[in-house]
Amino acid sequence: MGKTTLLLELAKEWGSHAIYIAADSPEASMPGWWEAQWDRAERNAATHTALLLLDEIHYVHNWSRLLKSKFDFIRRKHIRLHVVASGSSALHLARGMKETMAGRFEHLRLLHWPASELADAFHLPPEKAVQHVIRYGGYPGTVPLVRDPRRWQAYVHDSIVEPAISRDVLLMEAIRKPALLRQVFSIGAGHPSEIISLQKIVGQLSDAGAMETVAHYLHILEEACLVAAVPKYSSKLLRQRAAPPKLVPLNQAILTAVPNAGIPAPDRAPERWGRWVENACLAHAWNAGQTVYYWRAEPLEVDLVLIGDWGQWAMEIKTGAYAVSDLAGLFEFCRIHKGFRPLVLCDRGREAIARNAGLNSMAWADFLWSGPPE
Repeated sequence: MGKTTLLLELAKEWGSHAIYIAADSPEASMPGWWEAQWDRAERNAATHTALLLLDEIHYVHNWSRLLKSKFDFIRRKHIRLHVVASGSSALHLARGMKETMAGRFEHLRLLHWPASELADAFHLPPEKAVQHVIRYGGYPGTVPLVRDPRRWQAYVHDSIVEPAISRDVLLMEAIRKPALLRQVFSIGAGHPSEIISLQKIVGQLSDAGAMETVAHYLHILEEACLVAAVPKYSSKLLRQRAAPPKLVPLNQAILTAVPNAGIPAPDRAPERWGRWVENACLAHAWNAGQTVYYWRAEPLEVDLVLIGDWGQWAMEIKTGAYAVSDLAGLFEFCRIHKGFRPLVLCDRGREAIARNAGLNSMAWADFLWSGPPE
């Protein structure tokens, strides 16, 4: 997610007033290391407001109690010190904050980079940044490697996906069947933006597992910001829970974790390309903090239903040529659910088809850059 990048940028901005510490470094396991860092930070804050940046803090044993003790000391002594603590294991950090740090923290959850952030960081034109996000994902570390596809794919697998599965996810909680978790992840990565029942997922697994276990592992993968199990939109909660999920890898780079998948070309593999674009749009909304659903009432379907500070939208995502008859699901959904605004995301230059039918329309590239229209 670029946590270390963010902290190092803060350290650079604050100059000598900031101290950056990596809690996963070898010296962090030495006796007295924790106390020495805080003594150093306290001296730094003696004459001016200072900043202490604790990266990968979940590697410190009993970190939340230690941090609570130091936080309370800072407050009592009126020390002018800001503290930023980061960690890779979302559930592990959340548990520690809620149990020990209650009332003492502000929580910022970092999610995958959108095209606009990549453009700012790497000086990319908007259209090129959008194309990069769809084909290569939003991990900033991969940007310099895209000219060498083999090296780029190896980096995604070895440096991002594998550590997330084998280390960060296992830090969340005890995983009884790690092989099963890997298989569930592979199915999610290999079926972007597809609606798949839990029964079908179980049927594809070589390691036997109950549907409850598979559903739980999907939840863990979503908490780890790897693959979301997007639910069907329904005003009735029981129907929503009973419906099969739509699997959405939350960064396009994850799609390449499946061996021999490759990046689809719009002209040679239009159906796969359409899935990739749809997945990118759903992932973009999820990473922007929107509540994301799909809707289906056979044979009608809506690709993306979202609720959040962007508003309430029902969206159909089209790549290539389409006709008004292909938007029947969108018309039907908005007829039933009056509070939602319809929006068609399509290739640039094809917006008039939907607009002539009385629907809002925009290029999916513009949606991936700035979200829905105001």
